[in-house]
Amino acid sequence: MVKENKNKDQNGIDIKDKLVAINRVTKVVKGGRRFGFAALVVAGDESGKVGFGHGKAKEVPEAIKKATDSAKKSLVRVPLREGRTLHHDTVGIHGSSRVVMRSAPSGTGIIAGGSVRAVFELLGIQDIVAKSVGSSNPYNIIRAAVDGLKQQKSPKMIAARRSKKVGNITSARETT
Repeated sequence: MVKENKNKDQNGIDIKDKLVAINRVTKVVKGGRRFGFAALVVAGDESGKVGFGHGKAKEVPEAIKKATDSAKKSLVRVPLREGRTLHHDTVGIHGSSRVVMRSAPSGTGIIAGGSVRAVFELLGIQDIVAKSVGSSNPYNIIRAAVDGLKQQKSPKMIAARRSKKVGNITSARETT
């Protein structure tokens, strides 16, 4: 149930979005039932920015538009190693959902489930292994994945924090 669209934001950057889930929600009132729709959308530029949004409306297209606008507003920059994988392994948590993300060697591809896969594709990751544990609710899984991605730190960021050179930090990785 993943649908992809492509359009540009106000800065001229090409932003793609994928519809991950649509829920029909019901409100019981005196005269009967009122139906509405909730949409979950992931947006990204496929080069290090990703975000997600949620929208609710009486009609499906309107809910999708609200979710897409919300996703574009919540874009987060994630540092990537060589533009294709994560710098280090991480676990994202939201509620009872956990997403374990591991960097992978070149050629591995995206090994992940449905809603998490959409996040990684729109982020621009090409090689990763991920496993979602706990709740299978797509809303919570996407929130957990984005939480884990926000924890990513590049060697440059760590070197600046420790007042060291990048070479002193990355040399340990290349020897193992």
